[in-house]
Amino acid sequence: MMDDATIEAIADELLEAGRSRVPIPRLTARYPDMSVEDSYAVQRRWRHRNEDAGRKLVGRKIGLTSRAMQQATGITEPDYGMIFDDMVLETGCSVTWDQYSHPRVEVELAFVLKKDLAGPGCTIFDVLNATDYVVPALEILDSRIEMADRTIVDTIADNAAMGAMVVGGRPVRPDAVDLRWVSAILYKNQTVEETGVAAGVLDHPAAGVHWLANKIAAHGDGLKAGDIILAGSFTRPLWVSRGDTVHADYGNLGAVTCRFV
Repeated sequence: MMDDATIEAIADELLEAGRSRVPIPRLTARYPDMSVEDSYAVQRRWRHRNEDAGRKLVGRKIGLTSRAMQQATGITEPDYGMIFDDMVLETGCSVTWDQYSHPRVEVELAFVLKKDLAGPGCTIFDVLNATDYVVPALEILDSRIEMADRTIVDTIADNAAMGAMVVGGRPVRPDAVDLRWVSAILYKNQTVEETGVAAGVLDHPAAGVHWLANKIAAHGDGLKAGDIILAGSFTRPLWVSRGDTVHADYGNLGAVTCRFV
């Protein structure tokens, strides 16, 4: 394990990178022996610093759950990050492009819990039983660490590249539709860029949520009633520029739209 002073120093670097929008050099180039557990220790320290500054934790994101995302990044295991209250945006919003570094957009489903959910031993049935509703969402990816050659160790420390999320469409109860077959068409400026089906996320989008509950149990943590869980992308990340409009059509579940200004 890294020593506390190094973990503190990296967390401080990431906080400053979030403020300045200048990504820091890749951690694995500077600390070649840095482990996944070290990265989660940095992320937890970063989380506590943000909470001390007044941000409220409202959920988690799960990343790298689909083959599309794993192939796009070269990373082959899931990860997770924190969602704070100021990261949750509503469909139709204008997003300030230069608030993020290298912003990209992904298509996801968000699970909103009505009951606490904890591992170990959490199953997909526990997730469905604990879910109040599922709603379409877009995730806006951010990068506070340089992109080139980054590994899962870098990504985890960088809060799993979480920037913000946009929620919209029609919320549904988890048993109202076959969640595996929820599909979406992702447009950028009226051009279809990506399509995907939610089964691309570990064969069922709820599978990522029980993976998360079991994973954070090892850190003495759990998911709470009211939490929002972004279950993972079922399309590749879409690069966006200032002036782009992004629109995700989820069919019967409605649509989510945002514009980068």
